[in-house]
Amino acid sequence: MNRIDTVFNKLKAEGETALIPFITVGDPTPDLTLDIIREVEAAGADIVELGVPYSDPLADGPVIQRASQRALLGKVTIRTCMQTALQARKAGSELPFILFTYYNPVLQMGLDTFFQEVVVHDISGLIIPDLPIEESEDIRSRAKAAGVHLIPLVAPTSHERISSIVGNASGFIYCVSSLGVTGERSDFYSGVEPFIETVKQFTDIPVAIGFGISNREHVARFSKVCDGVVVGSAIVRQIESAIPLLEQDETKEQGLLQIREFVSQLKGSKVYER
Repeated sequence: MNRIDTVFNKLKAEGETALIPFITVGDPTPDLTLDIIREVEAAGADIVELGVPYSDPLADGPVIQRASQRALLGKVTIRTCMQTALQARKAGSELPFILFTYYNPVLQMGLDTFFQEVVVHDISGLIIPDLPIEESEDIRSRAKAAGVHLIPLVAPTSHERISSIVGNASGFIYCVSSLGVTGERSDFYSGVEPFIETVKQFTDIPVAIGFGISNREHVARFSKVCDGVVVGSAIVRQIESAIPLLEQDETKEQGLLQIREFVSQLKGSKVYER
């Protein structure tokens, strides 16, 4: 069974909601990304999105854009991101890894090679935000053959379009909390819960929400109506603020603890000392 399915089945049995952090791989370095993965897992993360840095991230706000720019300066590629997932696995991580990538890096690698590498590097899911549903059949069939979930993003729109997007989905549905790019928000539009309920009418697989989730209150609110909550910009901002600490040997552990404490707060769990 795919690791994503295993996690959601376990959490459902326990009456819990998945916490799904997003991390830009290579921000600030691939080695530190490995350390950060270890910290978020220890803090209670259930699944991790590994963001592939991209020069034109249309779905992302300024925080993740800056993270991508820093990673690209370090020559981080889609292959680096896959290698990071496998290195984390070899270091003992049990987390399911989702590769969040725009379509161009996939095309540049070539679809045959891409899916071979996805399997070799133990990637459980894919999110490709700029791949329209109308053009996704080839990728979806290849992902299914590889045992990898192609996870769709669905925004508040017509019932007909929601139905067409989620109808052939696997893994989970990623509900976008509002129109626009990623980024922290102080509030959400009034129809977000009814939107989530509408999505649930068209699918039996887990439903998660992201874009703008930034604190424990948000996580608790959406845990009442969702199977998973994705936190991106708020975690990437924590990493950004910790970079001066992470880059110095004498303060690295302090910087990692700062990230770990933030994720623990989101999860509502206690921070255990190493």
